[in-house]
Amino acid sequence: MSSATEPSLVNSPERPCTLECTRNIGIAAHIDAGKTTVTERVLFYTGVVHQVGEVHDGCATTDWMEQERERGITITSAAISCEWSTKDGPYAEQPHRINIIDTPGHVDFTAEVERSLRVLDGAVGVFTSVEGVQPQSETVWRQMDKYNVPRLGFINKMDRMGSDFLHAVRTLRDKLGANAHPLFLAIGAEDNFRGLIDLVKMNACIYDASDVSGVKFDVVDIPKEFIEQANEYRETLIEAISDFDDDIASKYLEGLDITEHELKLGIRKATLSLKFVGVIPGSAFKNKGVQMLMDAVVDYLPSPLDLPPTKGQDSDGNEAEVSPNDSAKVAGLAFKLMSDPFVGKLVFYRVYQGTLRKGSTLYNPRTRKSERISRLMIMKSNDREDIETAYSGDICALIGVKNVVTGDTLADRDLDIRLEPPTFPDPVISMSIEPATKADQEKMSIGLQRLAEEDPTFTLTSNEETGQTIISGMGELHLDIIRDRLFREFKVEATAGKPQIAYRETILGSSEGVGKFIRQSGGRGQYGHAIIKLEPNEKGKGIELENKIVGGSIPKEFIKPTFDGITEAALNGVVAGYPVIDIKVTLVDGTFHDVDSSEMAFKMAGIFALKDAMKKAQPILLEPIMKVEVTTPDQYQGELMGDLNRRRGQIQGMENRGNLCVLEAHVPLEKMFGYSTDMRSLSSGRADYSMTPSNFEQVPQSLVETLVASISRQPART
Repeated sequence: MSSATEPSLVNSPERPCTLECTRNIGIAAHIDAGKTTVTERVLFYTGVVHQVGEVHDGCATTDWMEQERERGITITSAAISCEWSTKDGPYAEQPHRINIIDTPGHVDFTAEVERSLRVLDGAVGVFTSVEGVQPQSETVWRQMDKYNVPRLGFINKMDRMGSDFLHAVRTLRDKLGANAHPLFLAIGAEDNFRGLIDLVKMNACIYDASDVSGVKFDVVDIPKEFIEQANEYRETLIEAISDFDDDIASKYLEGLDITEHELKLGIRKATLSLKFVGVIPGSAFKNKGVQMLMDAVVDYLPSPLDLPPTKGQDSDGNEAEVSPNDSAKVAGLAFKLMSDPFVGKLVFYRVYQGTLRKGSTLYNPRTRKSERISRLMIMKSNDREDIETAYSGDICALIGVKNVVTGDTLADRDLDIRLEPPTFPDPVISMSIEPATKADQEKMSIGLQRLAEEDPTFTLTSNEETGQTIISGMGELHLDIIRDRLFREFKVEATAGKPQIAYRETILGSSEGVGKFIRQSGGRGQYGHAIIKLEPNEKGKGIELENKIVGGSIPKEFIKPTFDGITEAALNGVVAGYPVIDIKVTLVDGTFHDVDSSEMAFKMAGIFALKDAMKKAQPILLEPIMKVEVTTPDQYQGELMGDLNRRRGQIQGMENRGNLCVLEAHVPLEKMFGYSTDMRSLSSGRADYSMTPSNFEQVPQSLVETLVASISRQPART
């Protein structure tokens, strides 16, 4: 994976930090594993902040949204730039620019993780020392695999009751299939966790108990009681690295000593291969182990030069690619949009190639328009620092770009390339949203459009049948945050509820219907009379109209108005007022009046005839049926099948894929509201599902009265 390009040829002499000393990393894990706390300590030790902020106090630097501080969770990924120098190793004393993105852990905000990993070069997976791998850890790990991101593991919360570092490492192997090996061992656990043993340098770091900041620690010889364990795990580490480095393998087999420098280069090579994960213990809350993690980020995670060229397509659909080079034409990816109350739209941008200067113009191949960059910034959470230039490998924010969406390539006009955008899962839950007052209607529309621009997994549609605004997202918490942001950022009061379901009506039997419209008002009256035959049609055929009038019982000019009346009447059935589908209507007879008959009279006759026939033809209510596919680990299969059956679902099939089970079922849409939350609860967050419309089926007669009663209480449909 190492680049063949000489670093000195791709670095601009003006750049403050060379490409080989640049790291773009993400901090990702299960909710509440301590990602934000780890990031907070990194900022403290690198001097970005001078006072540590705590998540539980609502003071974390990267949790800057009001909703994040109130709930103690990360909702939106935050970018931070800092500098770190190691004291020894291949990059000793060289200042490194580290761009960090702290991502959310909650599954509802998985898009934030997805788009961050798309533009990052490496990642740190944070796990707890008690639980080890948790459900959302698996999802995050799969996302890292998807984008081929080299990674380190940080086993956090070593100070907690029940912590077990080696057990947590085993869960990485067992549940994630990772080739995980400790780079450090923990000295003590729970209240006695006091330091780390470095298996590369074979020394120990003991923290000063009197210094709660964690800045002071002593580097000493390994305590006698840990020497045997340290030798055992160093031997295992060297054996694992031998699979990736021939020099280490030959030295190991010959029983020769392996130097610290050689072992570090071997670990780096193994990490970049994506087939090795080095693991470090620590307690971010108690300020232990974070400095060792930062050294490992510098020593083992890739610079932009260590990765293969970034692929895309040219305008003809052929493969194209870009590589880090400050002197080449500019190309990069807009991976996130954010509305800022002070500067307007912020576009987070990863520079893959070239040098971008303030005031320059970039071309968007999607819109075929150029955009001028009025300002360039380095982000520090919700604070920002103006810069004049961004170089290859940098992550920055652009101001002045208007017509851009997540995943757009912005490049030099002469560079014909569209980089591969991140992909996002489809929304899994929907609800209706209505403004509290008429005055809020326009503000709500503007607010929702802005939020949909920022968040690719939040979609906005209007249901023509019900007149409702429908918002869709990744979970109930996701949509709750959207409503909260509408209120706080756009001052819109909105109420949410289930969207009305698009029921349909049809018939089971055949009948005859008579429609008469007769009005006498002193002058010219109104007269229309039509007789129809109504029968069921094949599924999916819709409404079929046939004229069998003979002998001129209804003149030709009144045939079309009669059919228009029948079509209009079919928009509102007789069971619950829903559209009628799959019927065949034959106009068989009628009468007319030479003076009083008119188009309007025959249209009304058609309406009355269909209503009359429907009542006598065994009308039924149809409900939309969804095809649901649930993917779950085997142990949750029974609970999820039982839950689908309780929702009136019909299991269509079951398939095993490795240690996963895939269930296929047909379930009424009305029973799928809230399913996302229930499914996650039943499977400890480890199952997921997809849902697509399938067909319409008859509502069981025992439920029709209840449904009709609830439908009658809903707001009128437009």
